[in-house]
Amino acid sequence: CQAAERAMGQVPLSGGEKPRSSLQEPRFDYCGWQPAELDLSNSELPHVIEIYDFPQDFGTADLLRVFCSYQKKGFDIKWVDDTHALGIFSSPIAARDALSSRHVMVKTRPLAQGTRAAKAKARACADLLQPAKERPETSAALARRLVIGALGVRSNQSRAEREAERKKLQQARGWLWHGGAGLR
Repeated sequence: CQAAERAMGQVPLSGGEKPRSSLQEPRFDYCGWQPAELDLSNSELPHVIEIYDFPQDFGTADLLRVFCSYQKKGFDIKWVDDTHALGIFSSPIAARDALSSRHVMVKTRPLAQGTRAAKAKARACADLLQPAKERPETSAALARRLVIGALGVRSNQSRAEREAERKKLQQARGWLWHGGAGLR
């Protein structure tokens, strides 16, 4: 017990020596540390805006309704918290257009002027925040072929209908590789 008290400096050492204090003053004061401001330039994610200052009971459907004119071109929402969300548009032009329009229930601002939480979410999800692209038109041809093959029955589709579907699929593949998601 005396060894512990001696280490704490409460019991004098034998021989009249003064106890040495082994505590050192810290070199750095970490109490006032603040994380560095997340700096996002306007050119990093120009197609993403911050949507804020809307009621807490707003849901995804409500925000989609506010920005319904952008849904056909490509628009998506990524939530930050109850009153902040990221709006992901198909292009920077669409995002600037949304910033210039006024909405009654929500406010918008560029991501570069957004809150720390919004910028952190954007940085963390940068891969998922790519511009929303319109999906190519789909066809039921593959599903029909799989079902017919699994059931072992013959198709009641005429040769002309099959050819038209095959041509439509080839056009969709051409869109995918030449004008859509195939090029990055």
